[in-house]
Amino acid sequence: MISIEGVSKTFGSGKAVDTISFQANDKEILVLLGTSGCGKTTTLKMINRLIEPDSGNIFIDGKNIKDQKPEALRKTIGFVMQHAGLFPHYTVAQNIAIVPNLLKWEKQRTEKRTSELLEKLHLSEDLLKVFPHELSGGQQQRIGVARALIADTPVLLMDEPFGALDTITKSAIHHEFKNLDELKNKTTILVTHDVVEAFELGHRIGLMDKGKIVQMGSPDQILYQPANNFVKDFFAGNRLMLEYKIASVNRVAPFLKKPLKTQELVKDTNVWEALQIFSADPAFNEDYEELLQAFNQYRKLQTI
Repeated sequence: MISIEGVSKTFGSGKAVDTISFQANDKEILVLLGTSGCGKTTTLKMINRLIEPDSGNIFIDGKNIKDQKPEALRKTIGFVMQHAGLFPHYTVAQNIAIVPNLLKWEKQRTEKRTSELLEKLHLSEDLLKVFPHELSGGQQQRIGVARALIADTPVLLMDEPFGALDTITKSAIHHEFKNLDELKNKTTILVTHDVVEAFELGHRIGLMDKGKIVQMGSPDQILYQPANNFVKDFFAGNRLMLEYKIASVNRVAPFLKKPLKTQELVKDTNVWEALQIFSADPAFNEDYEELLQAFNQYRKLQTI
């Protein structure tokens, strides 16, 4: 869906993005991960022409974005920015309706679509009349997501969308975000510096450093087949938690000495989530120990 070919961008004397090439596949969430200044946000903004590349080409669905007017291009791309980016002098309803108004939707269509998204994002319609400063951080971010999704564009770009939220709020929004039906028909590129967020949300991860893609791959590939010591060291501090999160209960099941009594309860979760469920109830102690031992056997066989 999105193809980046030899793209570079220089600011002053330094290269923010240095001749990078990669593809974002149809209907996947691709995460660009890295520390501040690595070039990930610049890369994202070149895709919707908020920043123009110095060289190289970017294609969306086979069409070179240089051949489209920036304003027309942006109407086909959802964009969620840091800190929600809501217009403070607009109500919630007016913020969500910005793109539909540009596309000249009928009012009834906009209102219907708004109601659908508010329900999916667990927001009350009472919020439509309030202004952004009256919302919590989590509510603001959900409204920002609703605004980006309302036109149901085939491409969604997200720049540190959950970075300003506390850990508990972020976890809740991650869960809602992953379960949105709209994402199943979109190609999403998400920029973050949060390692855990990248592994929770990404189908693939592109780790960046000094304007280059150091490694691109699935969470499993990035963690168990690091391209070099930089990649290995980057994830060292979160490694064990990440291993728990990328291992599904179903994947670990062959290593169980006996079936879990609560198999139906945790069959669609990862090992981390399952252990959290088990630890909250003493009745699940046996399953907790069984799953933990199975996971330890499983991880010994992974390439590290």
